[in-house]
Amino acid sequence: MDNSITVPSLWDDAKAAKLDEPGLLLYRSNLLGADLRITNFGGGNTSAKVEMVDPLTKKKAEVLWVKGSGGDIGSMKLDGFATLYMDKLESLKGLYQSLDQEDEMVHNLNHCTFNLNPRAASIDTCLHGYVPYKHVDHVHSDAVIAIAASKDQERLTKEIFGGEMGYLPWQRPGIDLGIKLGQMAKDHPEYVGVVLGSHGLFTWANDAKTCYDTTLRIINKAAVWLERNRKKPSFGGEKVKTLSDAERRAAAIRLMPEIRGRISNAEMKSGHFTDAPEVLEFVNSKELDALAPLGTSCPDHFLRTKIRPLIIPHDADAAALDKLIDGYRKDYAAYYEACKHPNSPAMRDPNAVIYLVPQVGMFSFAKDKATARIAAEFYINAINVMRGANGVSAYQGLPAQEAFNIEYWLLEEAKLQRMPKPKSLAGRVALVTGGAGGIGSAIASKLLSEGANVVLADIDQKSLDEVVGGFSKTYSKDNVRGVLMDVTSENAVIEAMNAAILAYGGLDIAVNNAGITLAAAVEDTTLDLWNKNISILGTGYFLVGREAYKLMKRQNLGGSMIFICSKNAVAASPGASAYCSVKASELHLARCMALEGAPSGIRVNVVNPDAVLRGSKIWQGPWRQQRAASLKITEGELEEHYRKRSLLQRSVYPEDIAEGVYFFASDLSNKSTGNFLNIDAGNAASFTR
Repeated sequence: MDNSITVPSLWDDAKAAKLDEPGLLLYRSNLLGADLRITNFGGGNTSAKVEMVDPLTKKKAEVLWVKGSGGDIGSMKLDGFATLYMDKLESLKGLYQSLDQEDEMVHNLNHCTFNLNPRAASIDTCLHGYVPYKHVDHVHSDAVIAIAASKDQERLTKEIFGGEMGYLPWQRPGIDLGIKLGQMAKDHPEYVGVVLGSHGLFTWANDAKTCYDTTLRIINKAAVWLERNRKKPSFGGEKVKTLSDAERRAAAIRLMPEIRGRISNAEMKSGHFTDAPEVLEFVNSKELDALAPLGTSCPDHFLRTKIRPLIIPHDADAAALDKLIDGYRKDYAAYYEACKHPNSPAMRDPNAVIYLVPQVGMFSFAKDKATARIAAEFYINAINVMRGANGVSAYQGLPAQEAFNIEYWLLEEAKLQRMPKPKSLAGRVALVTGGAGGIGSAIASKLLSEGANVVLADIDQKSLDEVVGGFSKTYSKDNVRGVLMDVTSENAVIEAMNAAILAYGGLDIAVNNAGITLAAAVEDTTLDLWNKNISILGTGYFLVGREAYKLMKRQNLGGSMIFICSKNAVAASPGASAYCSVKASELHLARCMALEGAPSGIRVNVVNPDAVLRGSKIWQGPWRQQRAASLKITEGELEEHYRKRSLLQRSVYPEDIAEGVYFFASDLSNKSTGNFLNIDAGNAASFTR
């Protein structure tokens, strides 16, 4: 067997021996979901029929454990399974009379719930329950879907698997298909599974390990057969040459903000870019124009990627993008109008999710980074399916009406309605300079907690890696990136903006926070000290502000810039002339940019902290010593000194500054620009005048 294309078994007998039946089901599920060649994220489901004690009657009952609605078998826990009484599930067959009862039967699954389990049962529940075997797997393997999406799917199933696998043509999942699947398994004890046309693979056995082994064996058999028999080169061969790495990167940097700006008016979109080998093979191929419009075949694929992608030339200008994106919207609206039913939900976002760019790669845009990334993974699954299907037969997508009936199924709509509402900054992209410091990391944490994607920029690589690593665990590695950046370097600032584009598609929030504090009496202020303050706090804020402004203006989505200045922007302090002067210049720069940005919806505001000692890198260096010496107190007395100096007699912390930044970054302040907010516990000298 070709080890380069087959899926290895990860089963550990020693580990499995310690598990009960639900534990074995979870173990098997997590193993299957760990490899995208077996099934995609959130796709497929697994089940086991387990003897349990009824909590009310105390009698033994057969209970179906099956992955609940909306879960992912690769990452789920035991609470991700729905549990149903098998006798009640069987009784639904007596109630079912015709296809128009399908949705009613799904609702009736609630009445089959065991032990008041709140996990909603999925539409595939009956397909698992009615198969007369203890353990059942349903996965969306690329290799098997390639067979299921072929014009000759039934013939290929028989040719590849002989007499051990059955075949059922496409039908929307539900009780009717479940009854048919169960009857086929009962009538053919020689079958170990079934290929569902345009859908995926079902396999079964009476113990967990055999079921797992069977699933892998069938997938590997299909993969090896396809590789040995498919036509080569794939997709009819190469039509255009791939651009160089630098050229692909440049094209992505140019196109992604332009696309994002055109599709984010109703909902802010996060982007994802991939130029994986399989993507480049497809987008550069002779068969791209013929295959891409056919859309994806497996329901899980097109629910994530929309019915079809949009092809965009890498050199498309603004007018071409307008025409292509508007054309896609009109085509999608026509599809909706042609296929809708009287009770169909309202048309959803008509913009494409997947954008194929010959010679460059693929962009995907969605409500958040994880969804955009997963959509790209699903489309790579679809590419693999098209390669296999077209290599041994002819690939075919689902008919438009069948696709619509899945996409706008009332049960699918109910699943969407159950999802939590998006957070206030969902889909937005933020850049925070000085991101590895106390204030910077507190700002980033607040923005992340509200759903933003955050790029942390800092000159300290070690601290940056530590902070990014921590946020990746606390929030999600999808939502945070780190970039090494010296704010005084024009090229470094430009590259940081490019990093934000390549990671997320653009920029909506820029926080100028990088700082330094070097103080001296006027007569002791050297030109070097003066220039260092000006370079980091003046030139650095200007460069970041200018490049963020240019990117926001190009996107045409507005945006928010927040400058972290200081009490010293409005109130002078002795012994710090260079620092105070440049902080005042930051404040005025923000006001100037607010004037210029307003017509484009770009807001620029300022937060003025004072005496934020805890967690601050600034206060860990010479500045702490200098301030203590200037005030004639010890370093340990500084925090108490500043607390008592404030009108409110309170200390100010990095998290307090983060709250102010969030206010200006969010829509809470969408009518505010050119303003500043003091977060200093009260200081009369810095009152607004």
